[in-house]
Amino acid sequence: MDAGNPRDEESPLVAAGQNSQVGKPTNHTRDVHILSSAFLLIFLAYGAAQNLETTVNSQGDLGTISLGILYVSFTIFSVTASSVVRALGSKYAIVLGTTGYWLFIAANLKPSWYTMVPASVYLGFAASIIWVGQGTYLTSTARSHASDHNLHEPTVIGSFNGEFWGMFAAHQFVGNLISLALLTDGSDGSTSGTTLLFVVFLCFMTLGTILMCFISKRDGKRGEAAAESPNGFCSSFVSLTKGIITPLLDIRMWLIIPLIAYSGLQQAFVWAEFTKEIVKPAIGVSGVGGAMAVYGAFDTICALTAGRLTSGLASITWIVSFGSILQALVFLWILLGYSLTSGVLGVLYPLLMAAMLGIGDGVLNTQLNALLGIIFKQDMEGAFSQLKLWQSASIAVVFFLSPYISLQAMLLIMLVALLVAVACFLFLSLQVEKTFSNPRAS
Repeated sequence: MDAGNPRDEESPLVAAGQNSQVGKPTNHTRDVHILSSAFLLIFLAYGAAQNLETTVNSQGDLGTISLGILYVSFTIFSVTASSVVRALGSKYAIVLGTTGYWLFIAANLKPSWYTMVPASVYLGFAASIIWVGQGTYLTSTARSHASDHNLHEPTVIGSFNGEFWGMFAAHQFVGNLISLALLTDGSDGSTSGTTLLFVVFLCFMTLGTILMCFISKRDGKRGEAAAESPNGFCSSFVSLTKGIITPLLDIRMWLIIPLIAYSGLQQAFVWAEFTKEIVKPAIGVSGVGGAMAVYGAFDTICALTAGRLTSGLASITWIVSFGSILQALVFLWILLGYSLTSGVLGVLYPLLMAAMLGIGDGVLNTQLNALLGIIFKQDMEGAFSQLKLWQSASIAVVFFLSPYISLQAMLLIMLVALLVAVACFLFLSLQVEKTFSNPRAS
C-alpha cells in the first residue's frame, strides 16, 4: 500500500456528483456540526443513564446484567453491521440506530427483567449500526472535504474526529450535570427523582433523532444497487463474509485489535467499577453525576485537542502513549495507594481520577477512529465494524465479570490489557507501517 499520496484512492462511499457545483467546493463541515450535535443530545441521555444503571437498578444486579446483555448483543450484531450499513446507507443506519437508545431509556421508566432485557437486546443491534454508520459517514465526509478543498487528508480526518469526539465527550459533562441536579439521596439510602430524570432524557433523545435527519445523504446509491441486484441474497452473503474476513487478513488490524479491546475495557471499567467502587462510597449515588461530569469535561477537552494535533501515524503514536500512561497511573494509584478518606480529599481524589480517566478516553476515541480512517481506505465499514465488535465484546466481559471478581483483580486485568495493547500498537507504528508506507513494497 502506497501511503505517499493520501488522496490517491477515492473512498467508495463518496457519491459521484456530490460536489457538482462548478467553482464552489462543498463545505462538508455543516454535516459534521449536525452529526456531532445530534450525537451529543442522544448520548447525554444514554451515557448518564448507563453510568447510573449499576447503582440505580442494583436489585438482583438488574442494571449490571442488562448492560452485559446489551454488549453481548452489540458484539453479535457487529458481525453483520457493515452489511446493514451498506444496504441502508450510513445516514439511514444512523437514524435507525437512534431508536434503540430511545427504547432503552423508556424501559428505565419501568425497570424489570421484562422491559430491560428486550430493550438491551434491541439496543445491541441499534448500537452496532449507528456506530459503524457514524465512523463510515464521518470518514467519508472528511475525505470529500479534503478532496474538494485540496487539503491533507489525514489532517482533515483527525480534525473532523476531534470535533465529533469532543462534542460527543461533552455528553458526559452535560448529561451527568442533569443527573446531579435531578437526583437526590434519600435518608434511607434510596435515590429519588429517577422518573423525572428519564422523562427529561427521552425529550433530549427525541430532539437528537429529529436533528439527525438533517445530515446529507452520502451513499444512497449503494443501497439502491444492492436492492436492484438479481442475486441479492448471494451478493449480501458474499458482502457479509467479505466484511468479516477481509479486515482480519491485514496484519495491521490484528495489531490494532488489542488497543480496540482495551478501549472497551477502560470504558466499562469507568461505568461499572469506578462509579460503584470508588465514586459511590466517597460521595454517594447522586455524586456519580458530578464525578462523571468531570470525566466528560476532560474527555471533551482532550478529544478536541487531540483531534487538532493529529496529522498521521507518528502523531497518533505520541498521543496514544500519553493517554495510556495517564490511565495506567490511575490503575496503579487505586491498586497500590488509594483508600477511602473523609473531608475534602475524600471528594477530590475520585474527581482527579475521573479527570485522568477522561483524558485517556478522549485520546483513544479520537485516535482509534482517525487511525482506522487513515489506514483502511477501501473497507471503512469493515474496519469500523471490527472496532465495535471488539470494543463491545470487551465491555460485555467487564459487566459479566464485575459481580464475581474483586476490584483488585479487575485492575490487574486492566493493566495487563493496557501493556499488551500499547506494545502491539508501538510495533505497528515502528515496524509494520514503515513497510506499508514504502513505495517499493506496493
